[in-house]
Amino acid sequence: MTDGDDVRGEGGEHDVGDAVDVILGQWAAERPDLDARPMAVIGRIARVHHLLDRGVAENLARHGLQRWEFDVLATLRRHRGGPLTAGELAAAMMVASASMTNRIDRLVTRGFVSRTVDPSSRRRVLISLSDAGRALVDEVVSTHVAAEDRLLAGLDEGERAGLADLLRRLLLSLGDRPEAP
Repeated sequence: MTDGDDVRGEGGEHDVGDAVDVILGQWAAERPDLDARPMAVIGRIARVHHLLDRGVAENLARHGLQRWEFDVLATLRRHRGGPLTAGELAAAMMVASASMTNRIDRLVTRGFVSRTVDPSSRRRVLISLSDAGRALVDEVVSTHVAAEDRLLAGLDEGERAGLADLLRRLLLSLGDRPEAP
């Protein structure tokens, strides 16, 4: 990238720079020999993650939930309410299983999930949504999807589909694969 390079697109609102454009311009001025174009993608993905995460968290906070709480409840709901072991739940959520015990403890305390011993193996503990947990996640998931739709309002349906495809391709190229059931 050289001093004269413009990292922005052409036409309409795409001519407006963002915070990443400022950073790229600074690097271009300080290190004209450096091709900083990868920063345009990685920096924007990081900024998008931050801004989307904040928007999602604001919606969940209106329901008295933190992101991780919703993730546990929604994962159980997607699996017909459970039951799942803590390890299965962690794998389905793509988080470290070490963090699950504390998360489950807190949701049990709030009355949103229950633990039962697996009748076929006393060593296994099964986690299920309680009636209160199922009612809450069913209510929240509708507002969650609506909030995500509002967060993506700057893109039309074709742009959303194209972006989703590009992000899928990037994830696959980075080795992201679903865990075997």
